[in-house]
Amino acid sequence: MPVISQRILGAALIAAWLPGAFAQTAKPAPIKVVLLGTAAGPPVNLERYEASTLMQAGGETLLFDAGRGAALRLSQYGIRLGTVSKIFLTHLHSDHIVDIPDLFLTPWASGEARQVPFEVWGPPGTRSMMDKLQKAFAFDIHTRRDIDEKYSKVGISVLSHEVKEGIVFEKNGVKVTTFLVDHGPVKPAFGYRVDYGGHSVTLSGDTRFSENLIKHSQGVDVVIHETVDGDALRTNPGNRTKEQVENIIGHHTTLDQTGVVFSRIKPKLAVYSHILGAPEQLVTGTRKTYSGPLIVGEDLMTIEIGDSVEVRRFQGR
Repeated sequence: MPVISQRILGAALIAAWLPGAFAQTAKPAPIKVVLLGTAAGPPVNLERYEASTLMQAGGETLLFDAGRGAALRLSQYGIRLGTVSKIFLTHLHSDHIVDIPDLFLTPWASGEARQVPFEVWGPPGTRSMMDKLQKAFAFDIHTRRDIDEKYSKVGISVLSHEVKEGIVFEKNGVKVTTFLVDHGPVKPAFGYRVDYGGHSVTLSGDTRFSENLIKHSQGVDVVIHETVDGDALRTNPGNRTKEQVENIIGHHTTLDQTGVVFSRIKPKLAVYSHILGAPEQLVTGTRKTYSGPLIVGEDLMTIEIGDSVEVRRFQGR
């Protein structure tokens, strides 16, 4: 059995239970995951930005959700914004989509050579949202495309896909599958599974305890799952009423419930992201129902998925 190592890293507890964690590898892993934003919104959090996860595999760069700070975190990590042209949305809450305008406009208006359309997959309503986004910035787009800089017409075009359960993207051996989850009144809401090179990762999106997520996550290497620490949220509700707090808790997965999810999937590594509550308490609360490999994600943390799963904190550039 691999040795458990625990480290206090800033305010977050990381409990790694896998050989070679935080080690260096010479050979690139088939799937690389970067946690860009790990906080639940919409309140502003200066330590953790909102939900956004980058995945790279088979030469494809895929972004899942685009909460506040996604563009800044990509730039901080060293990813050119113009190379990010495929975005997959779990649902249309503002804390998962508010940075789309920045990702859509900024690289194009900065002269980056995006010579492909900006492509977005998401639930019903995605196409209308993207159409209205283009209308909202019509003056800026027209000026830069047709009059002044005359930037690429293709690079400011949009392709929108409204998804159902099933395979929604397949290219260069990379397969993206979407499945329904249960985010209370937000219907539909989706999770995503990415498969490449015999390895796989599941992203829960926002959800209550979901049998469908467990079903679609069988055999994956890594599960990235949201969670809510109900006790912490009740103790520090912010500006929310008691009723609002209970509604929020009821629309997400509690620590003990998430532990059951992890226990039934049995991934090589379970990862918390989209965190509602105090990070240092998450592991303790989950251990009531799950004893396997677990980390609390941090912004800009890298997870490399191959024959082993390796985790690195961001050390700056």
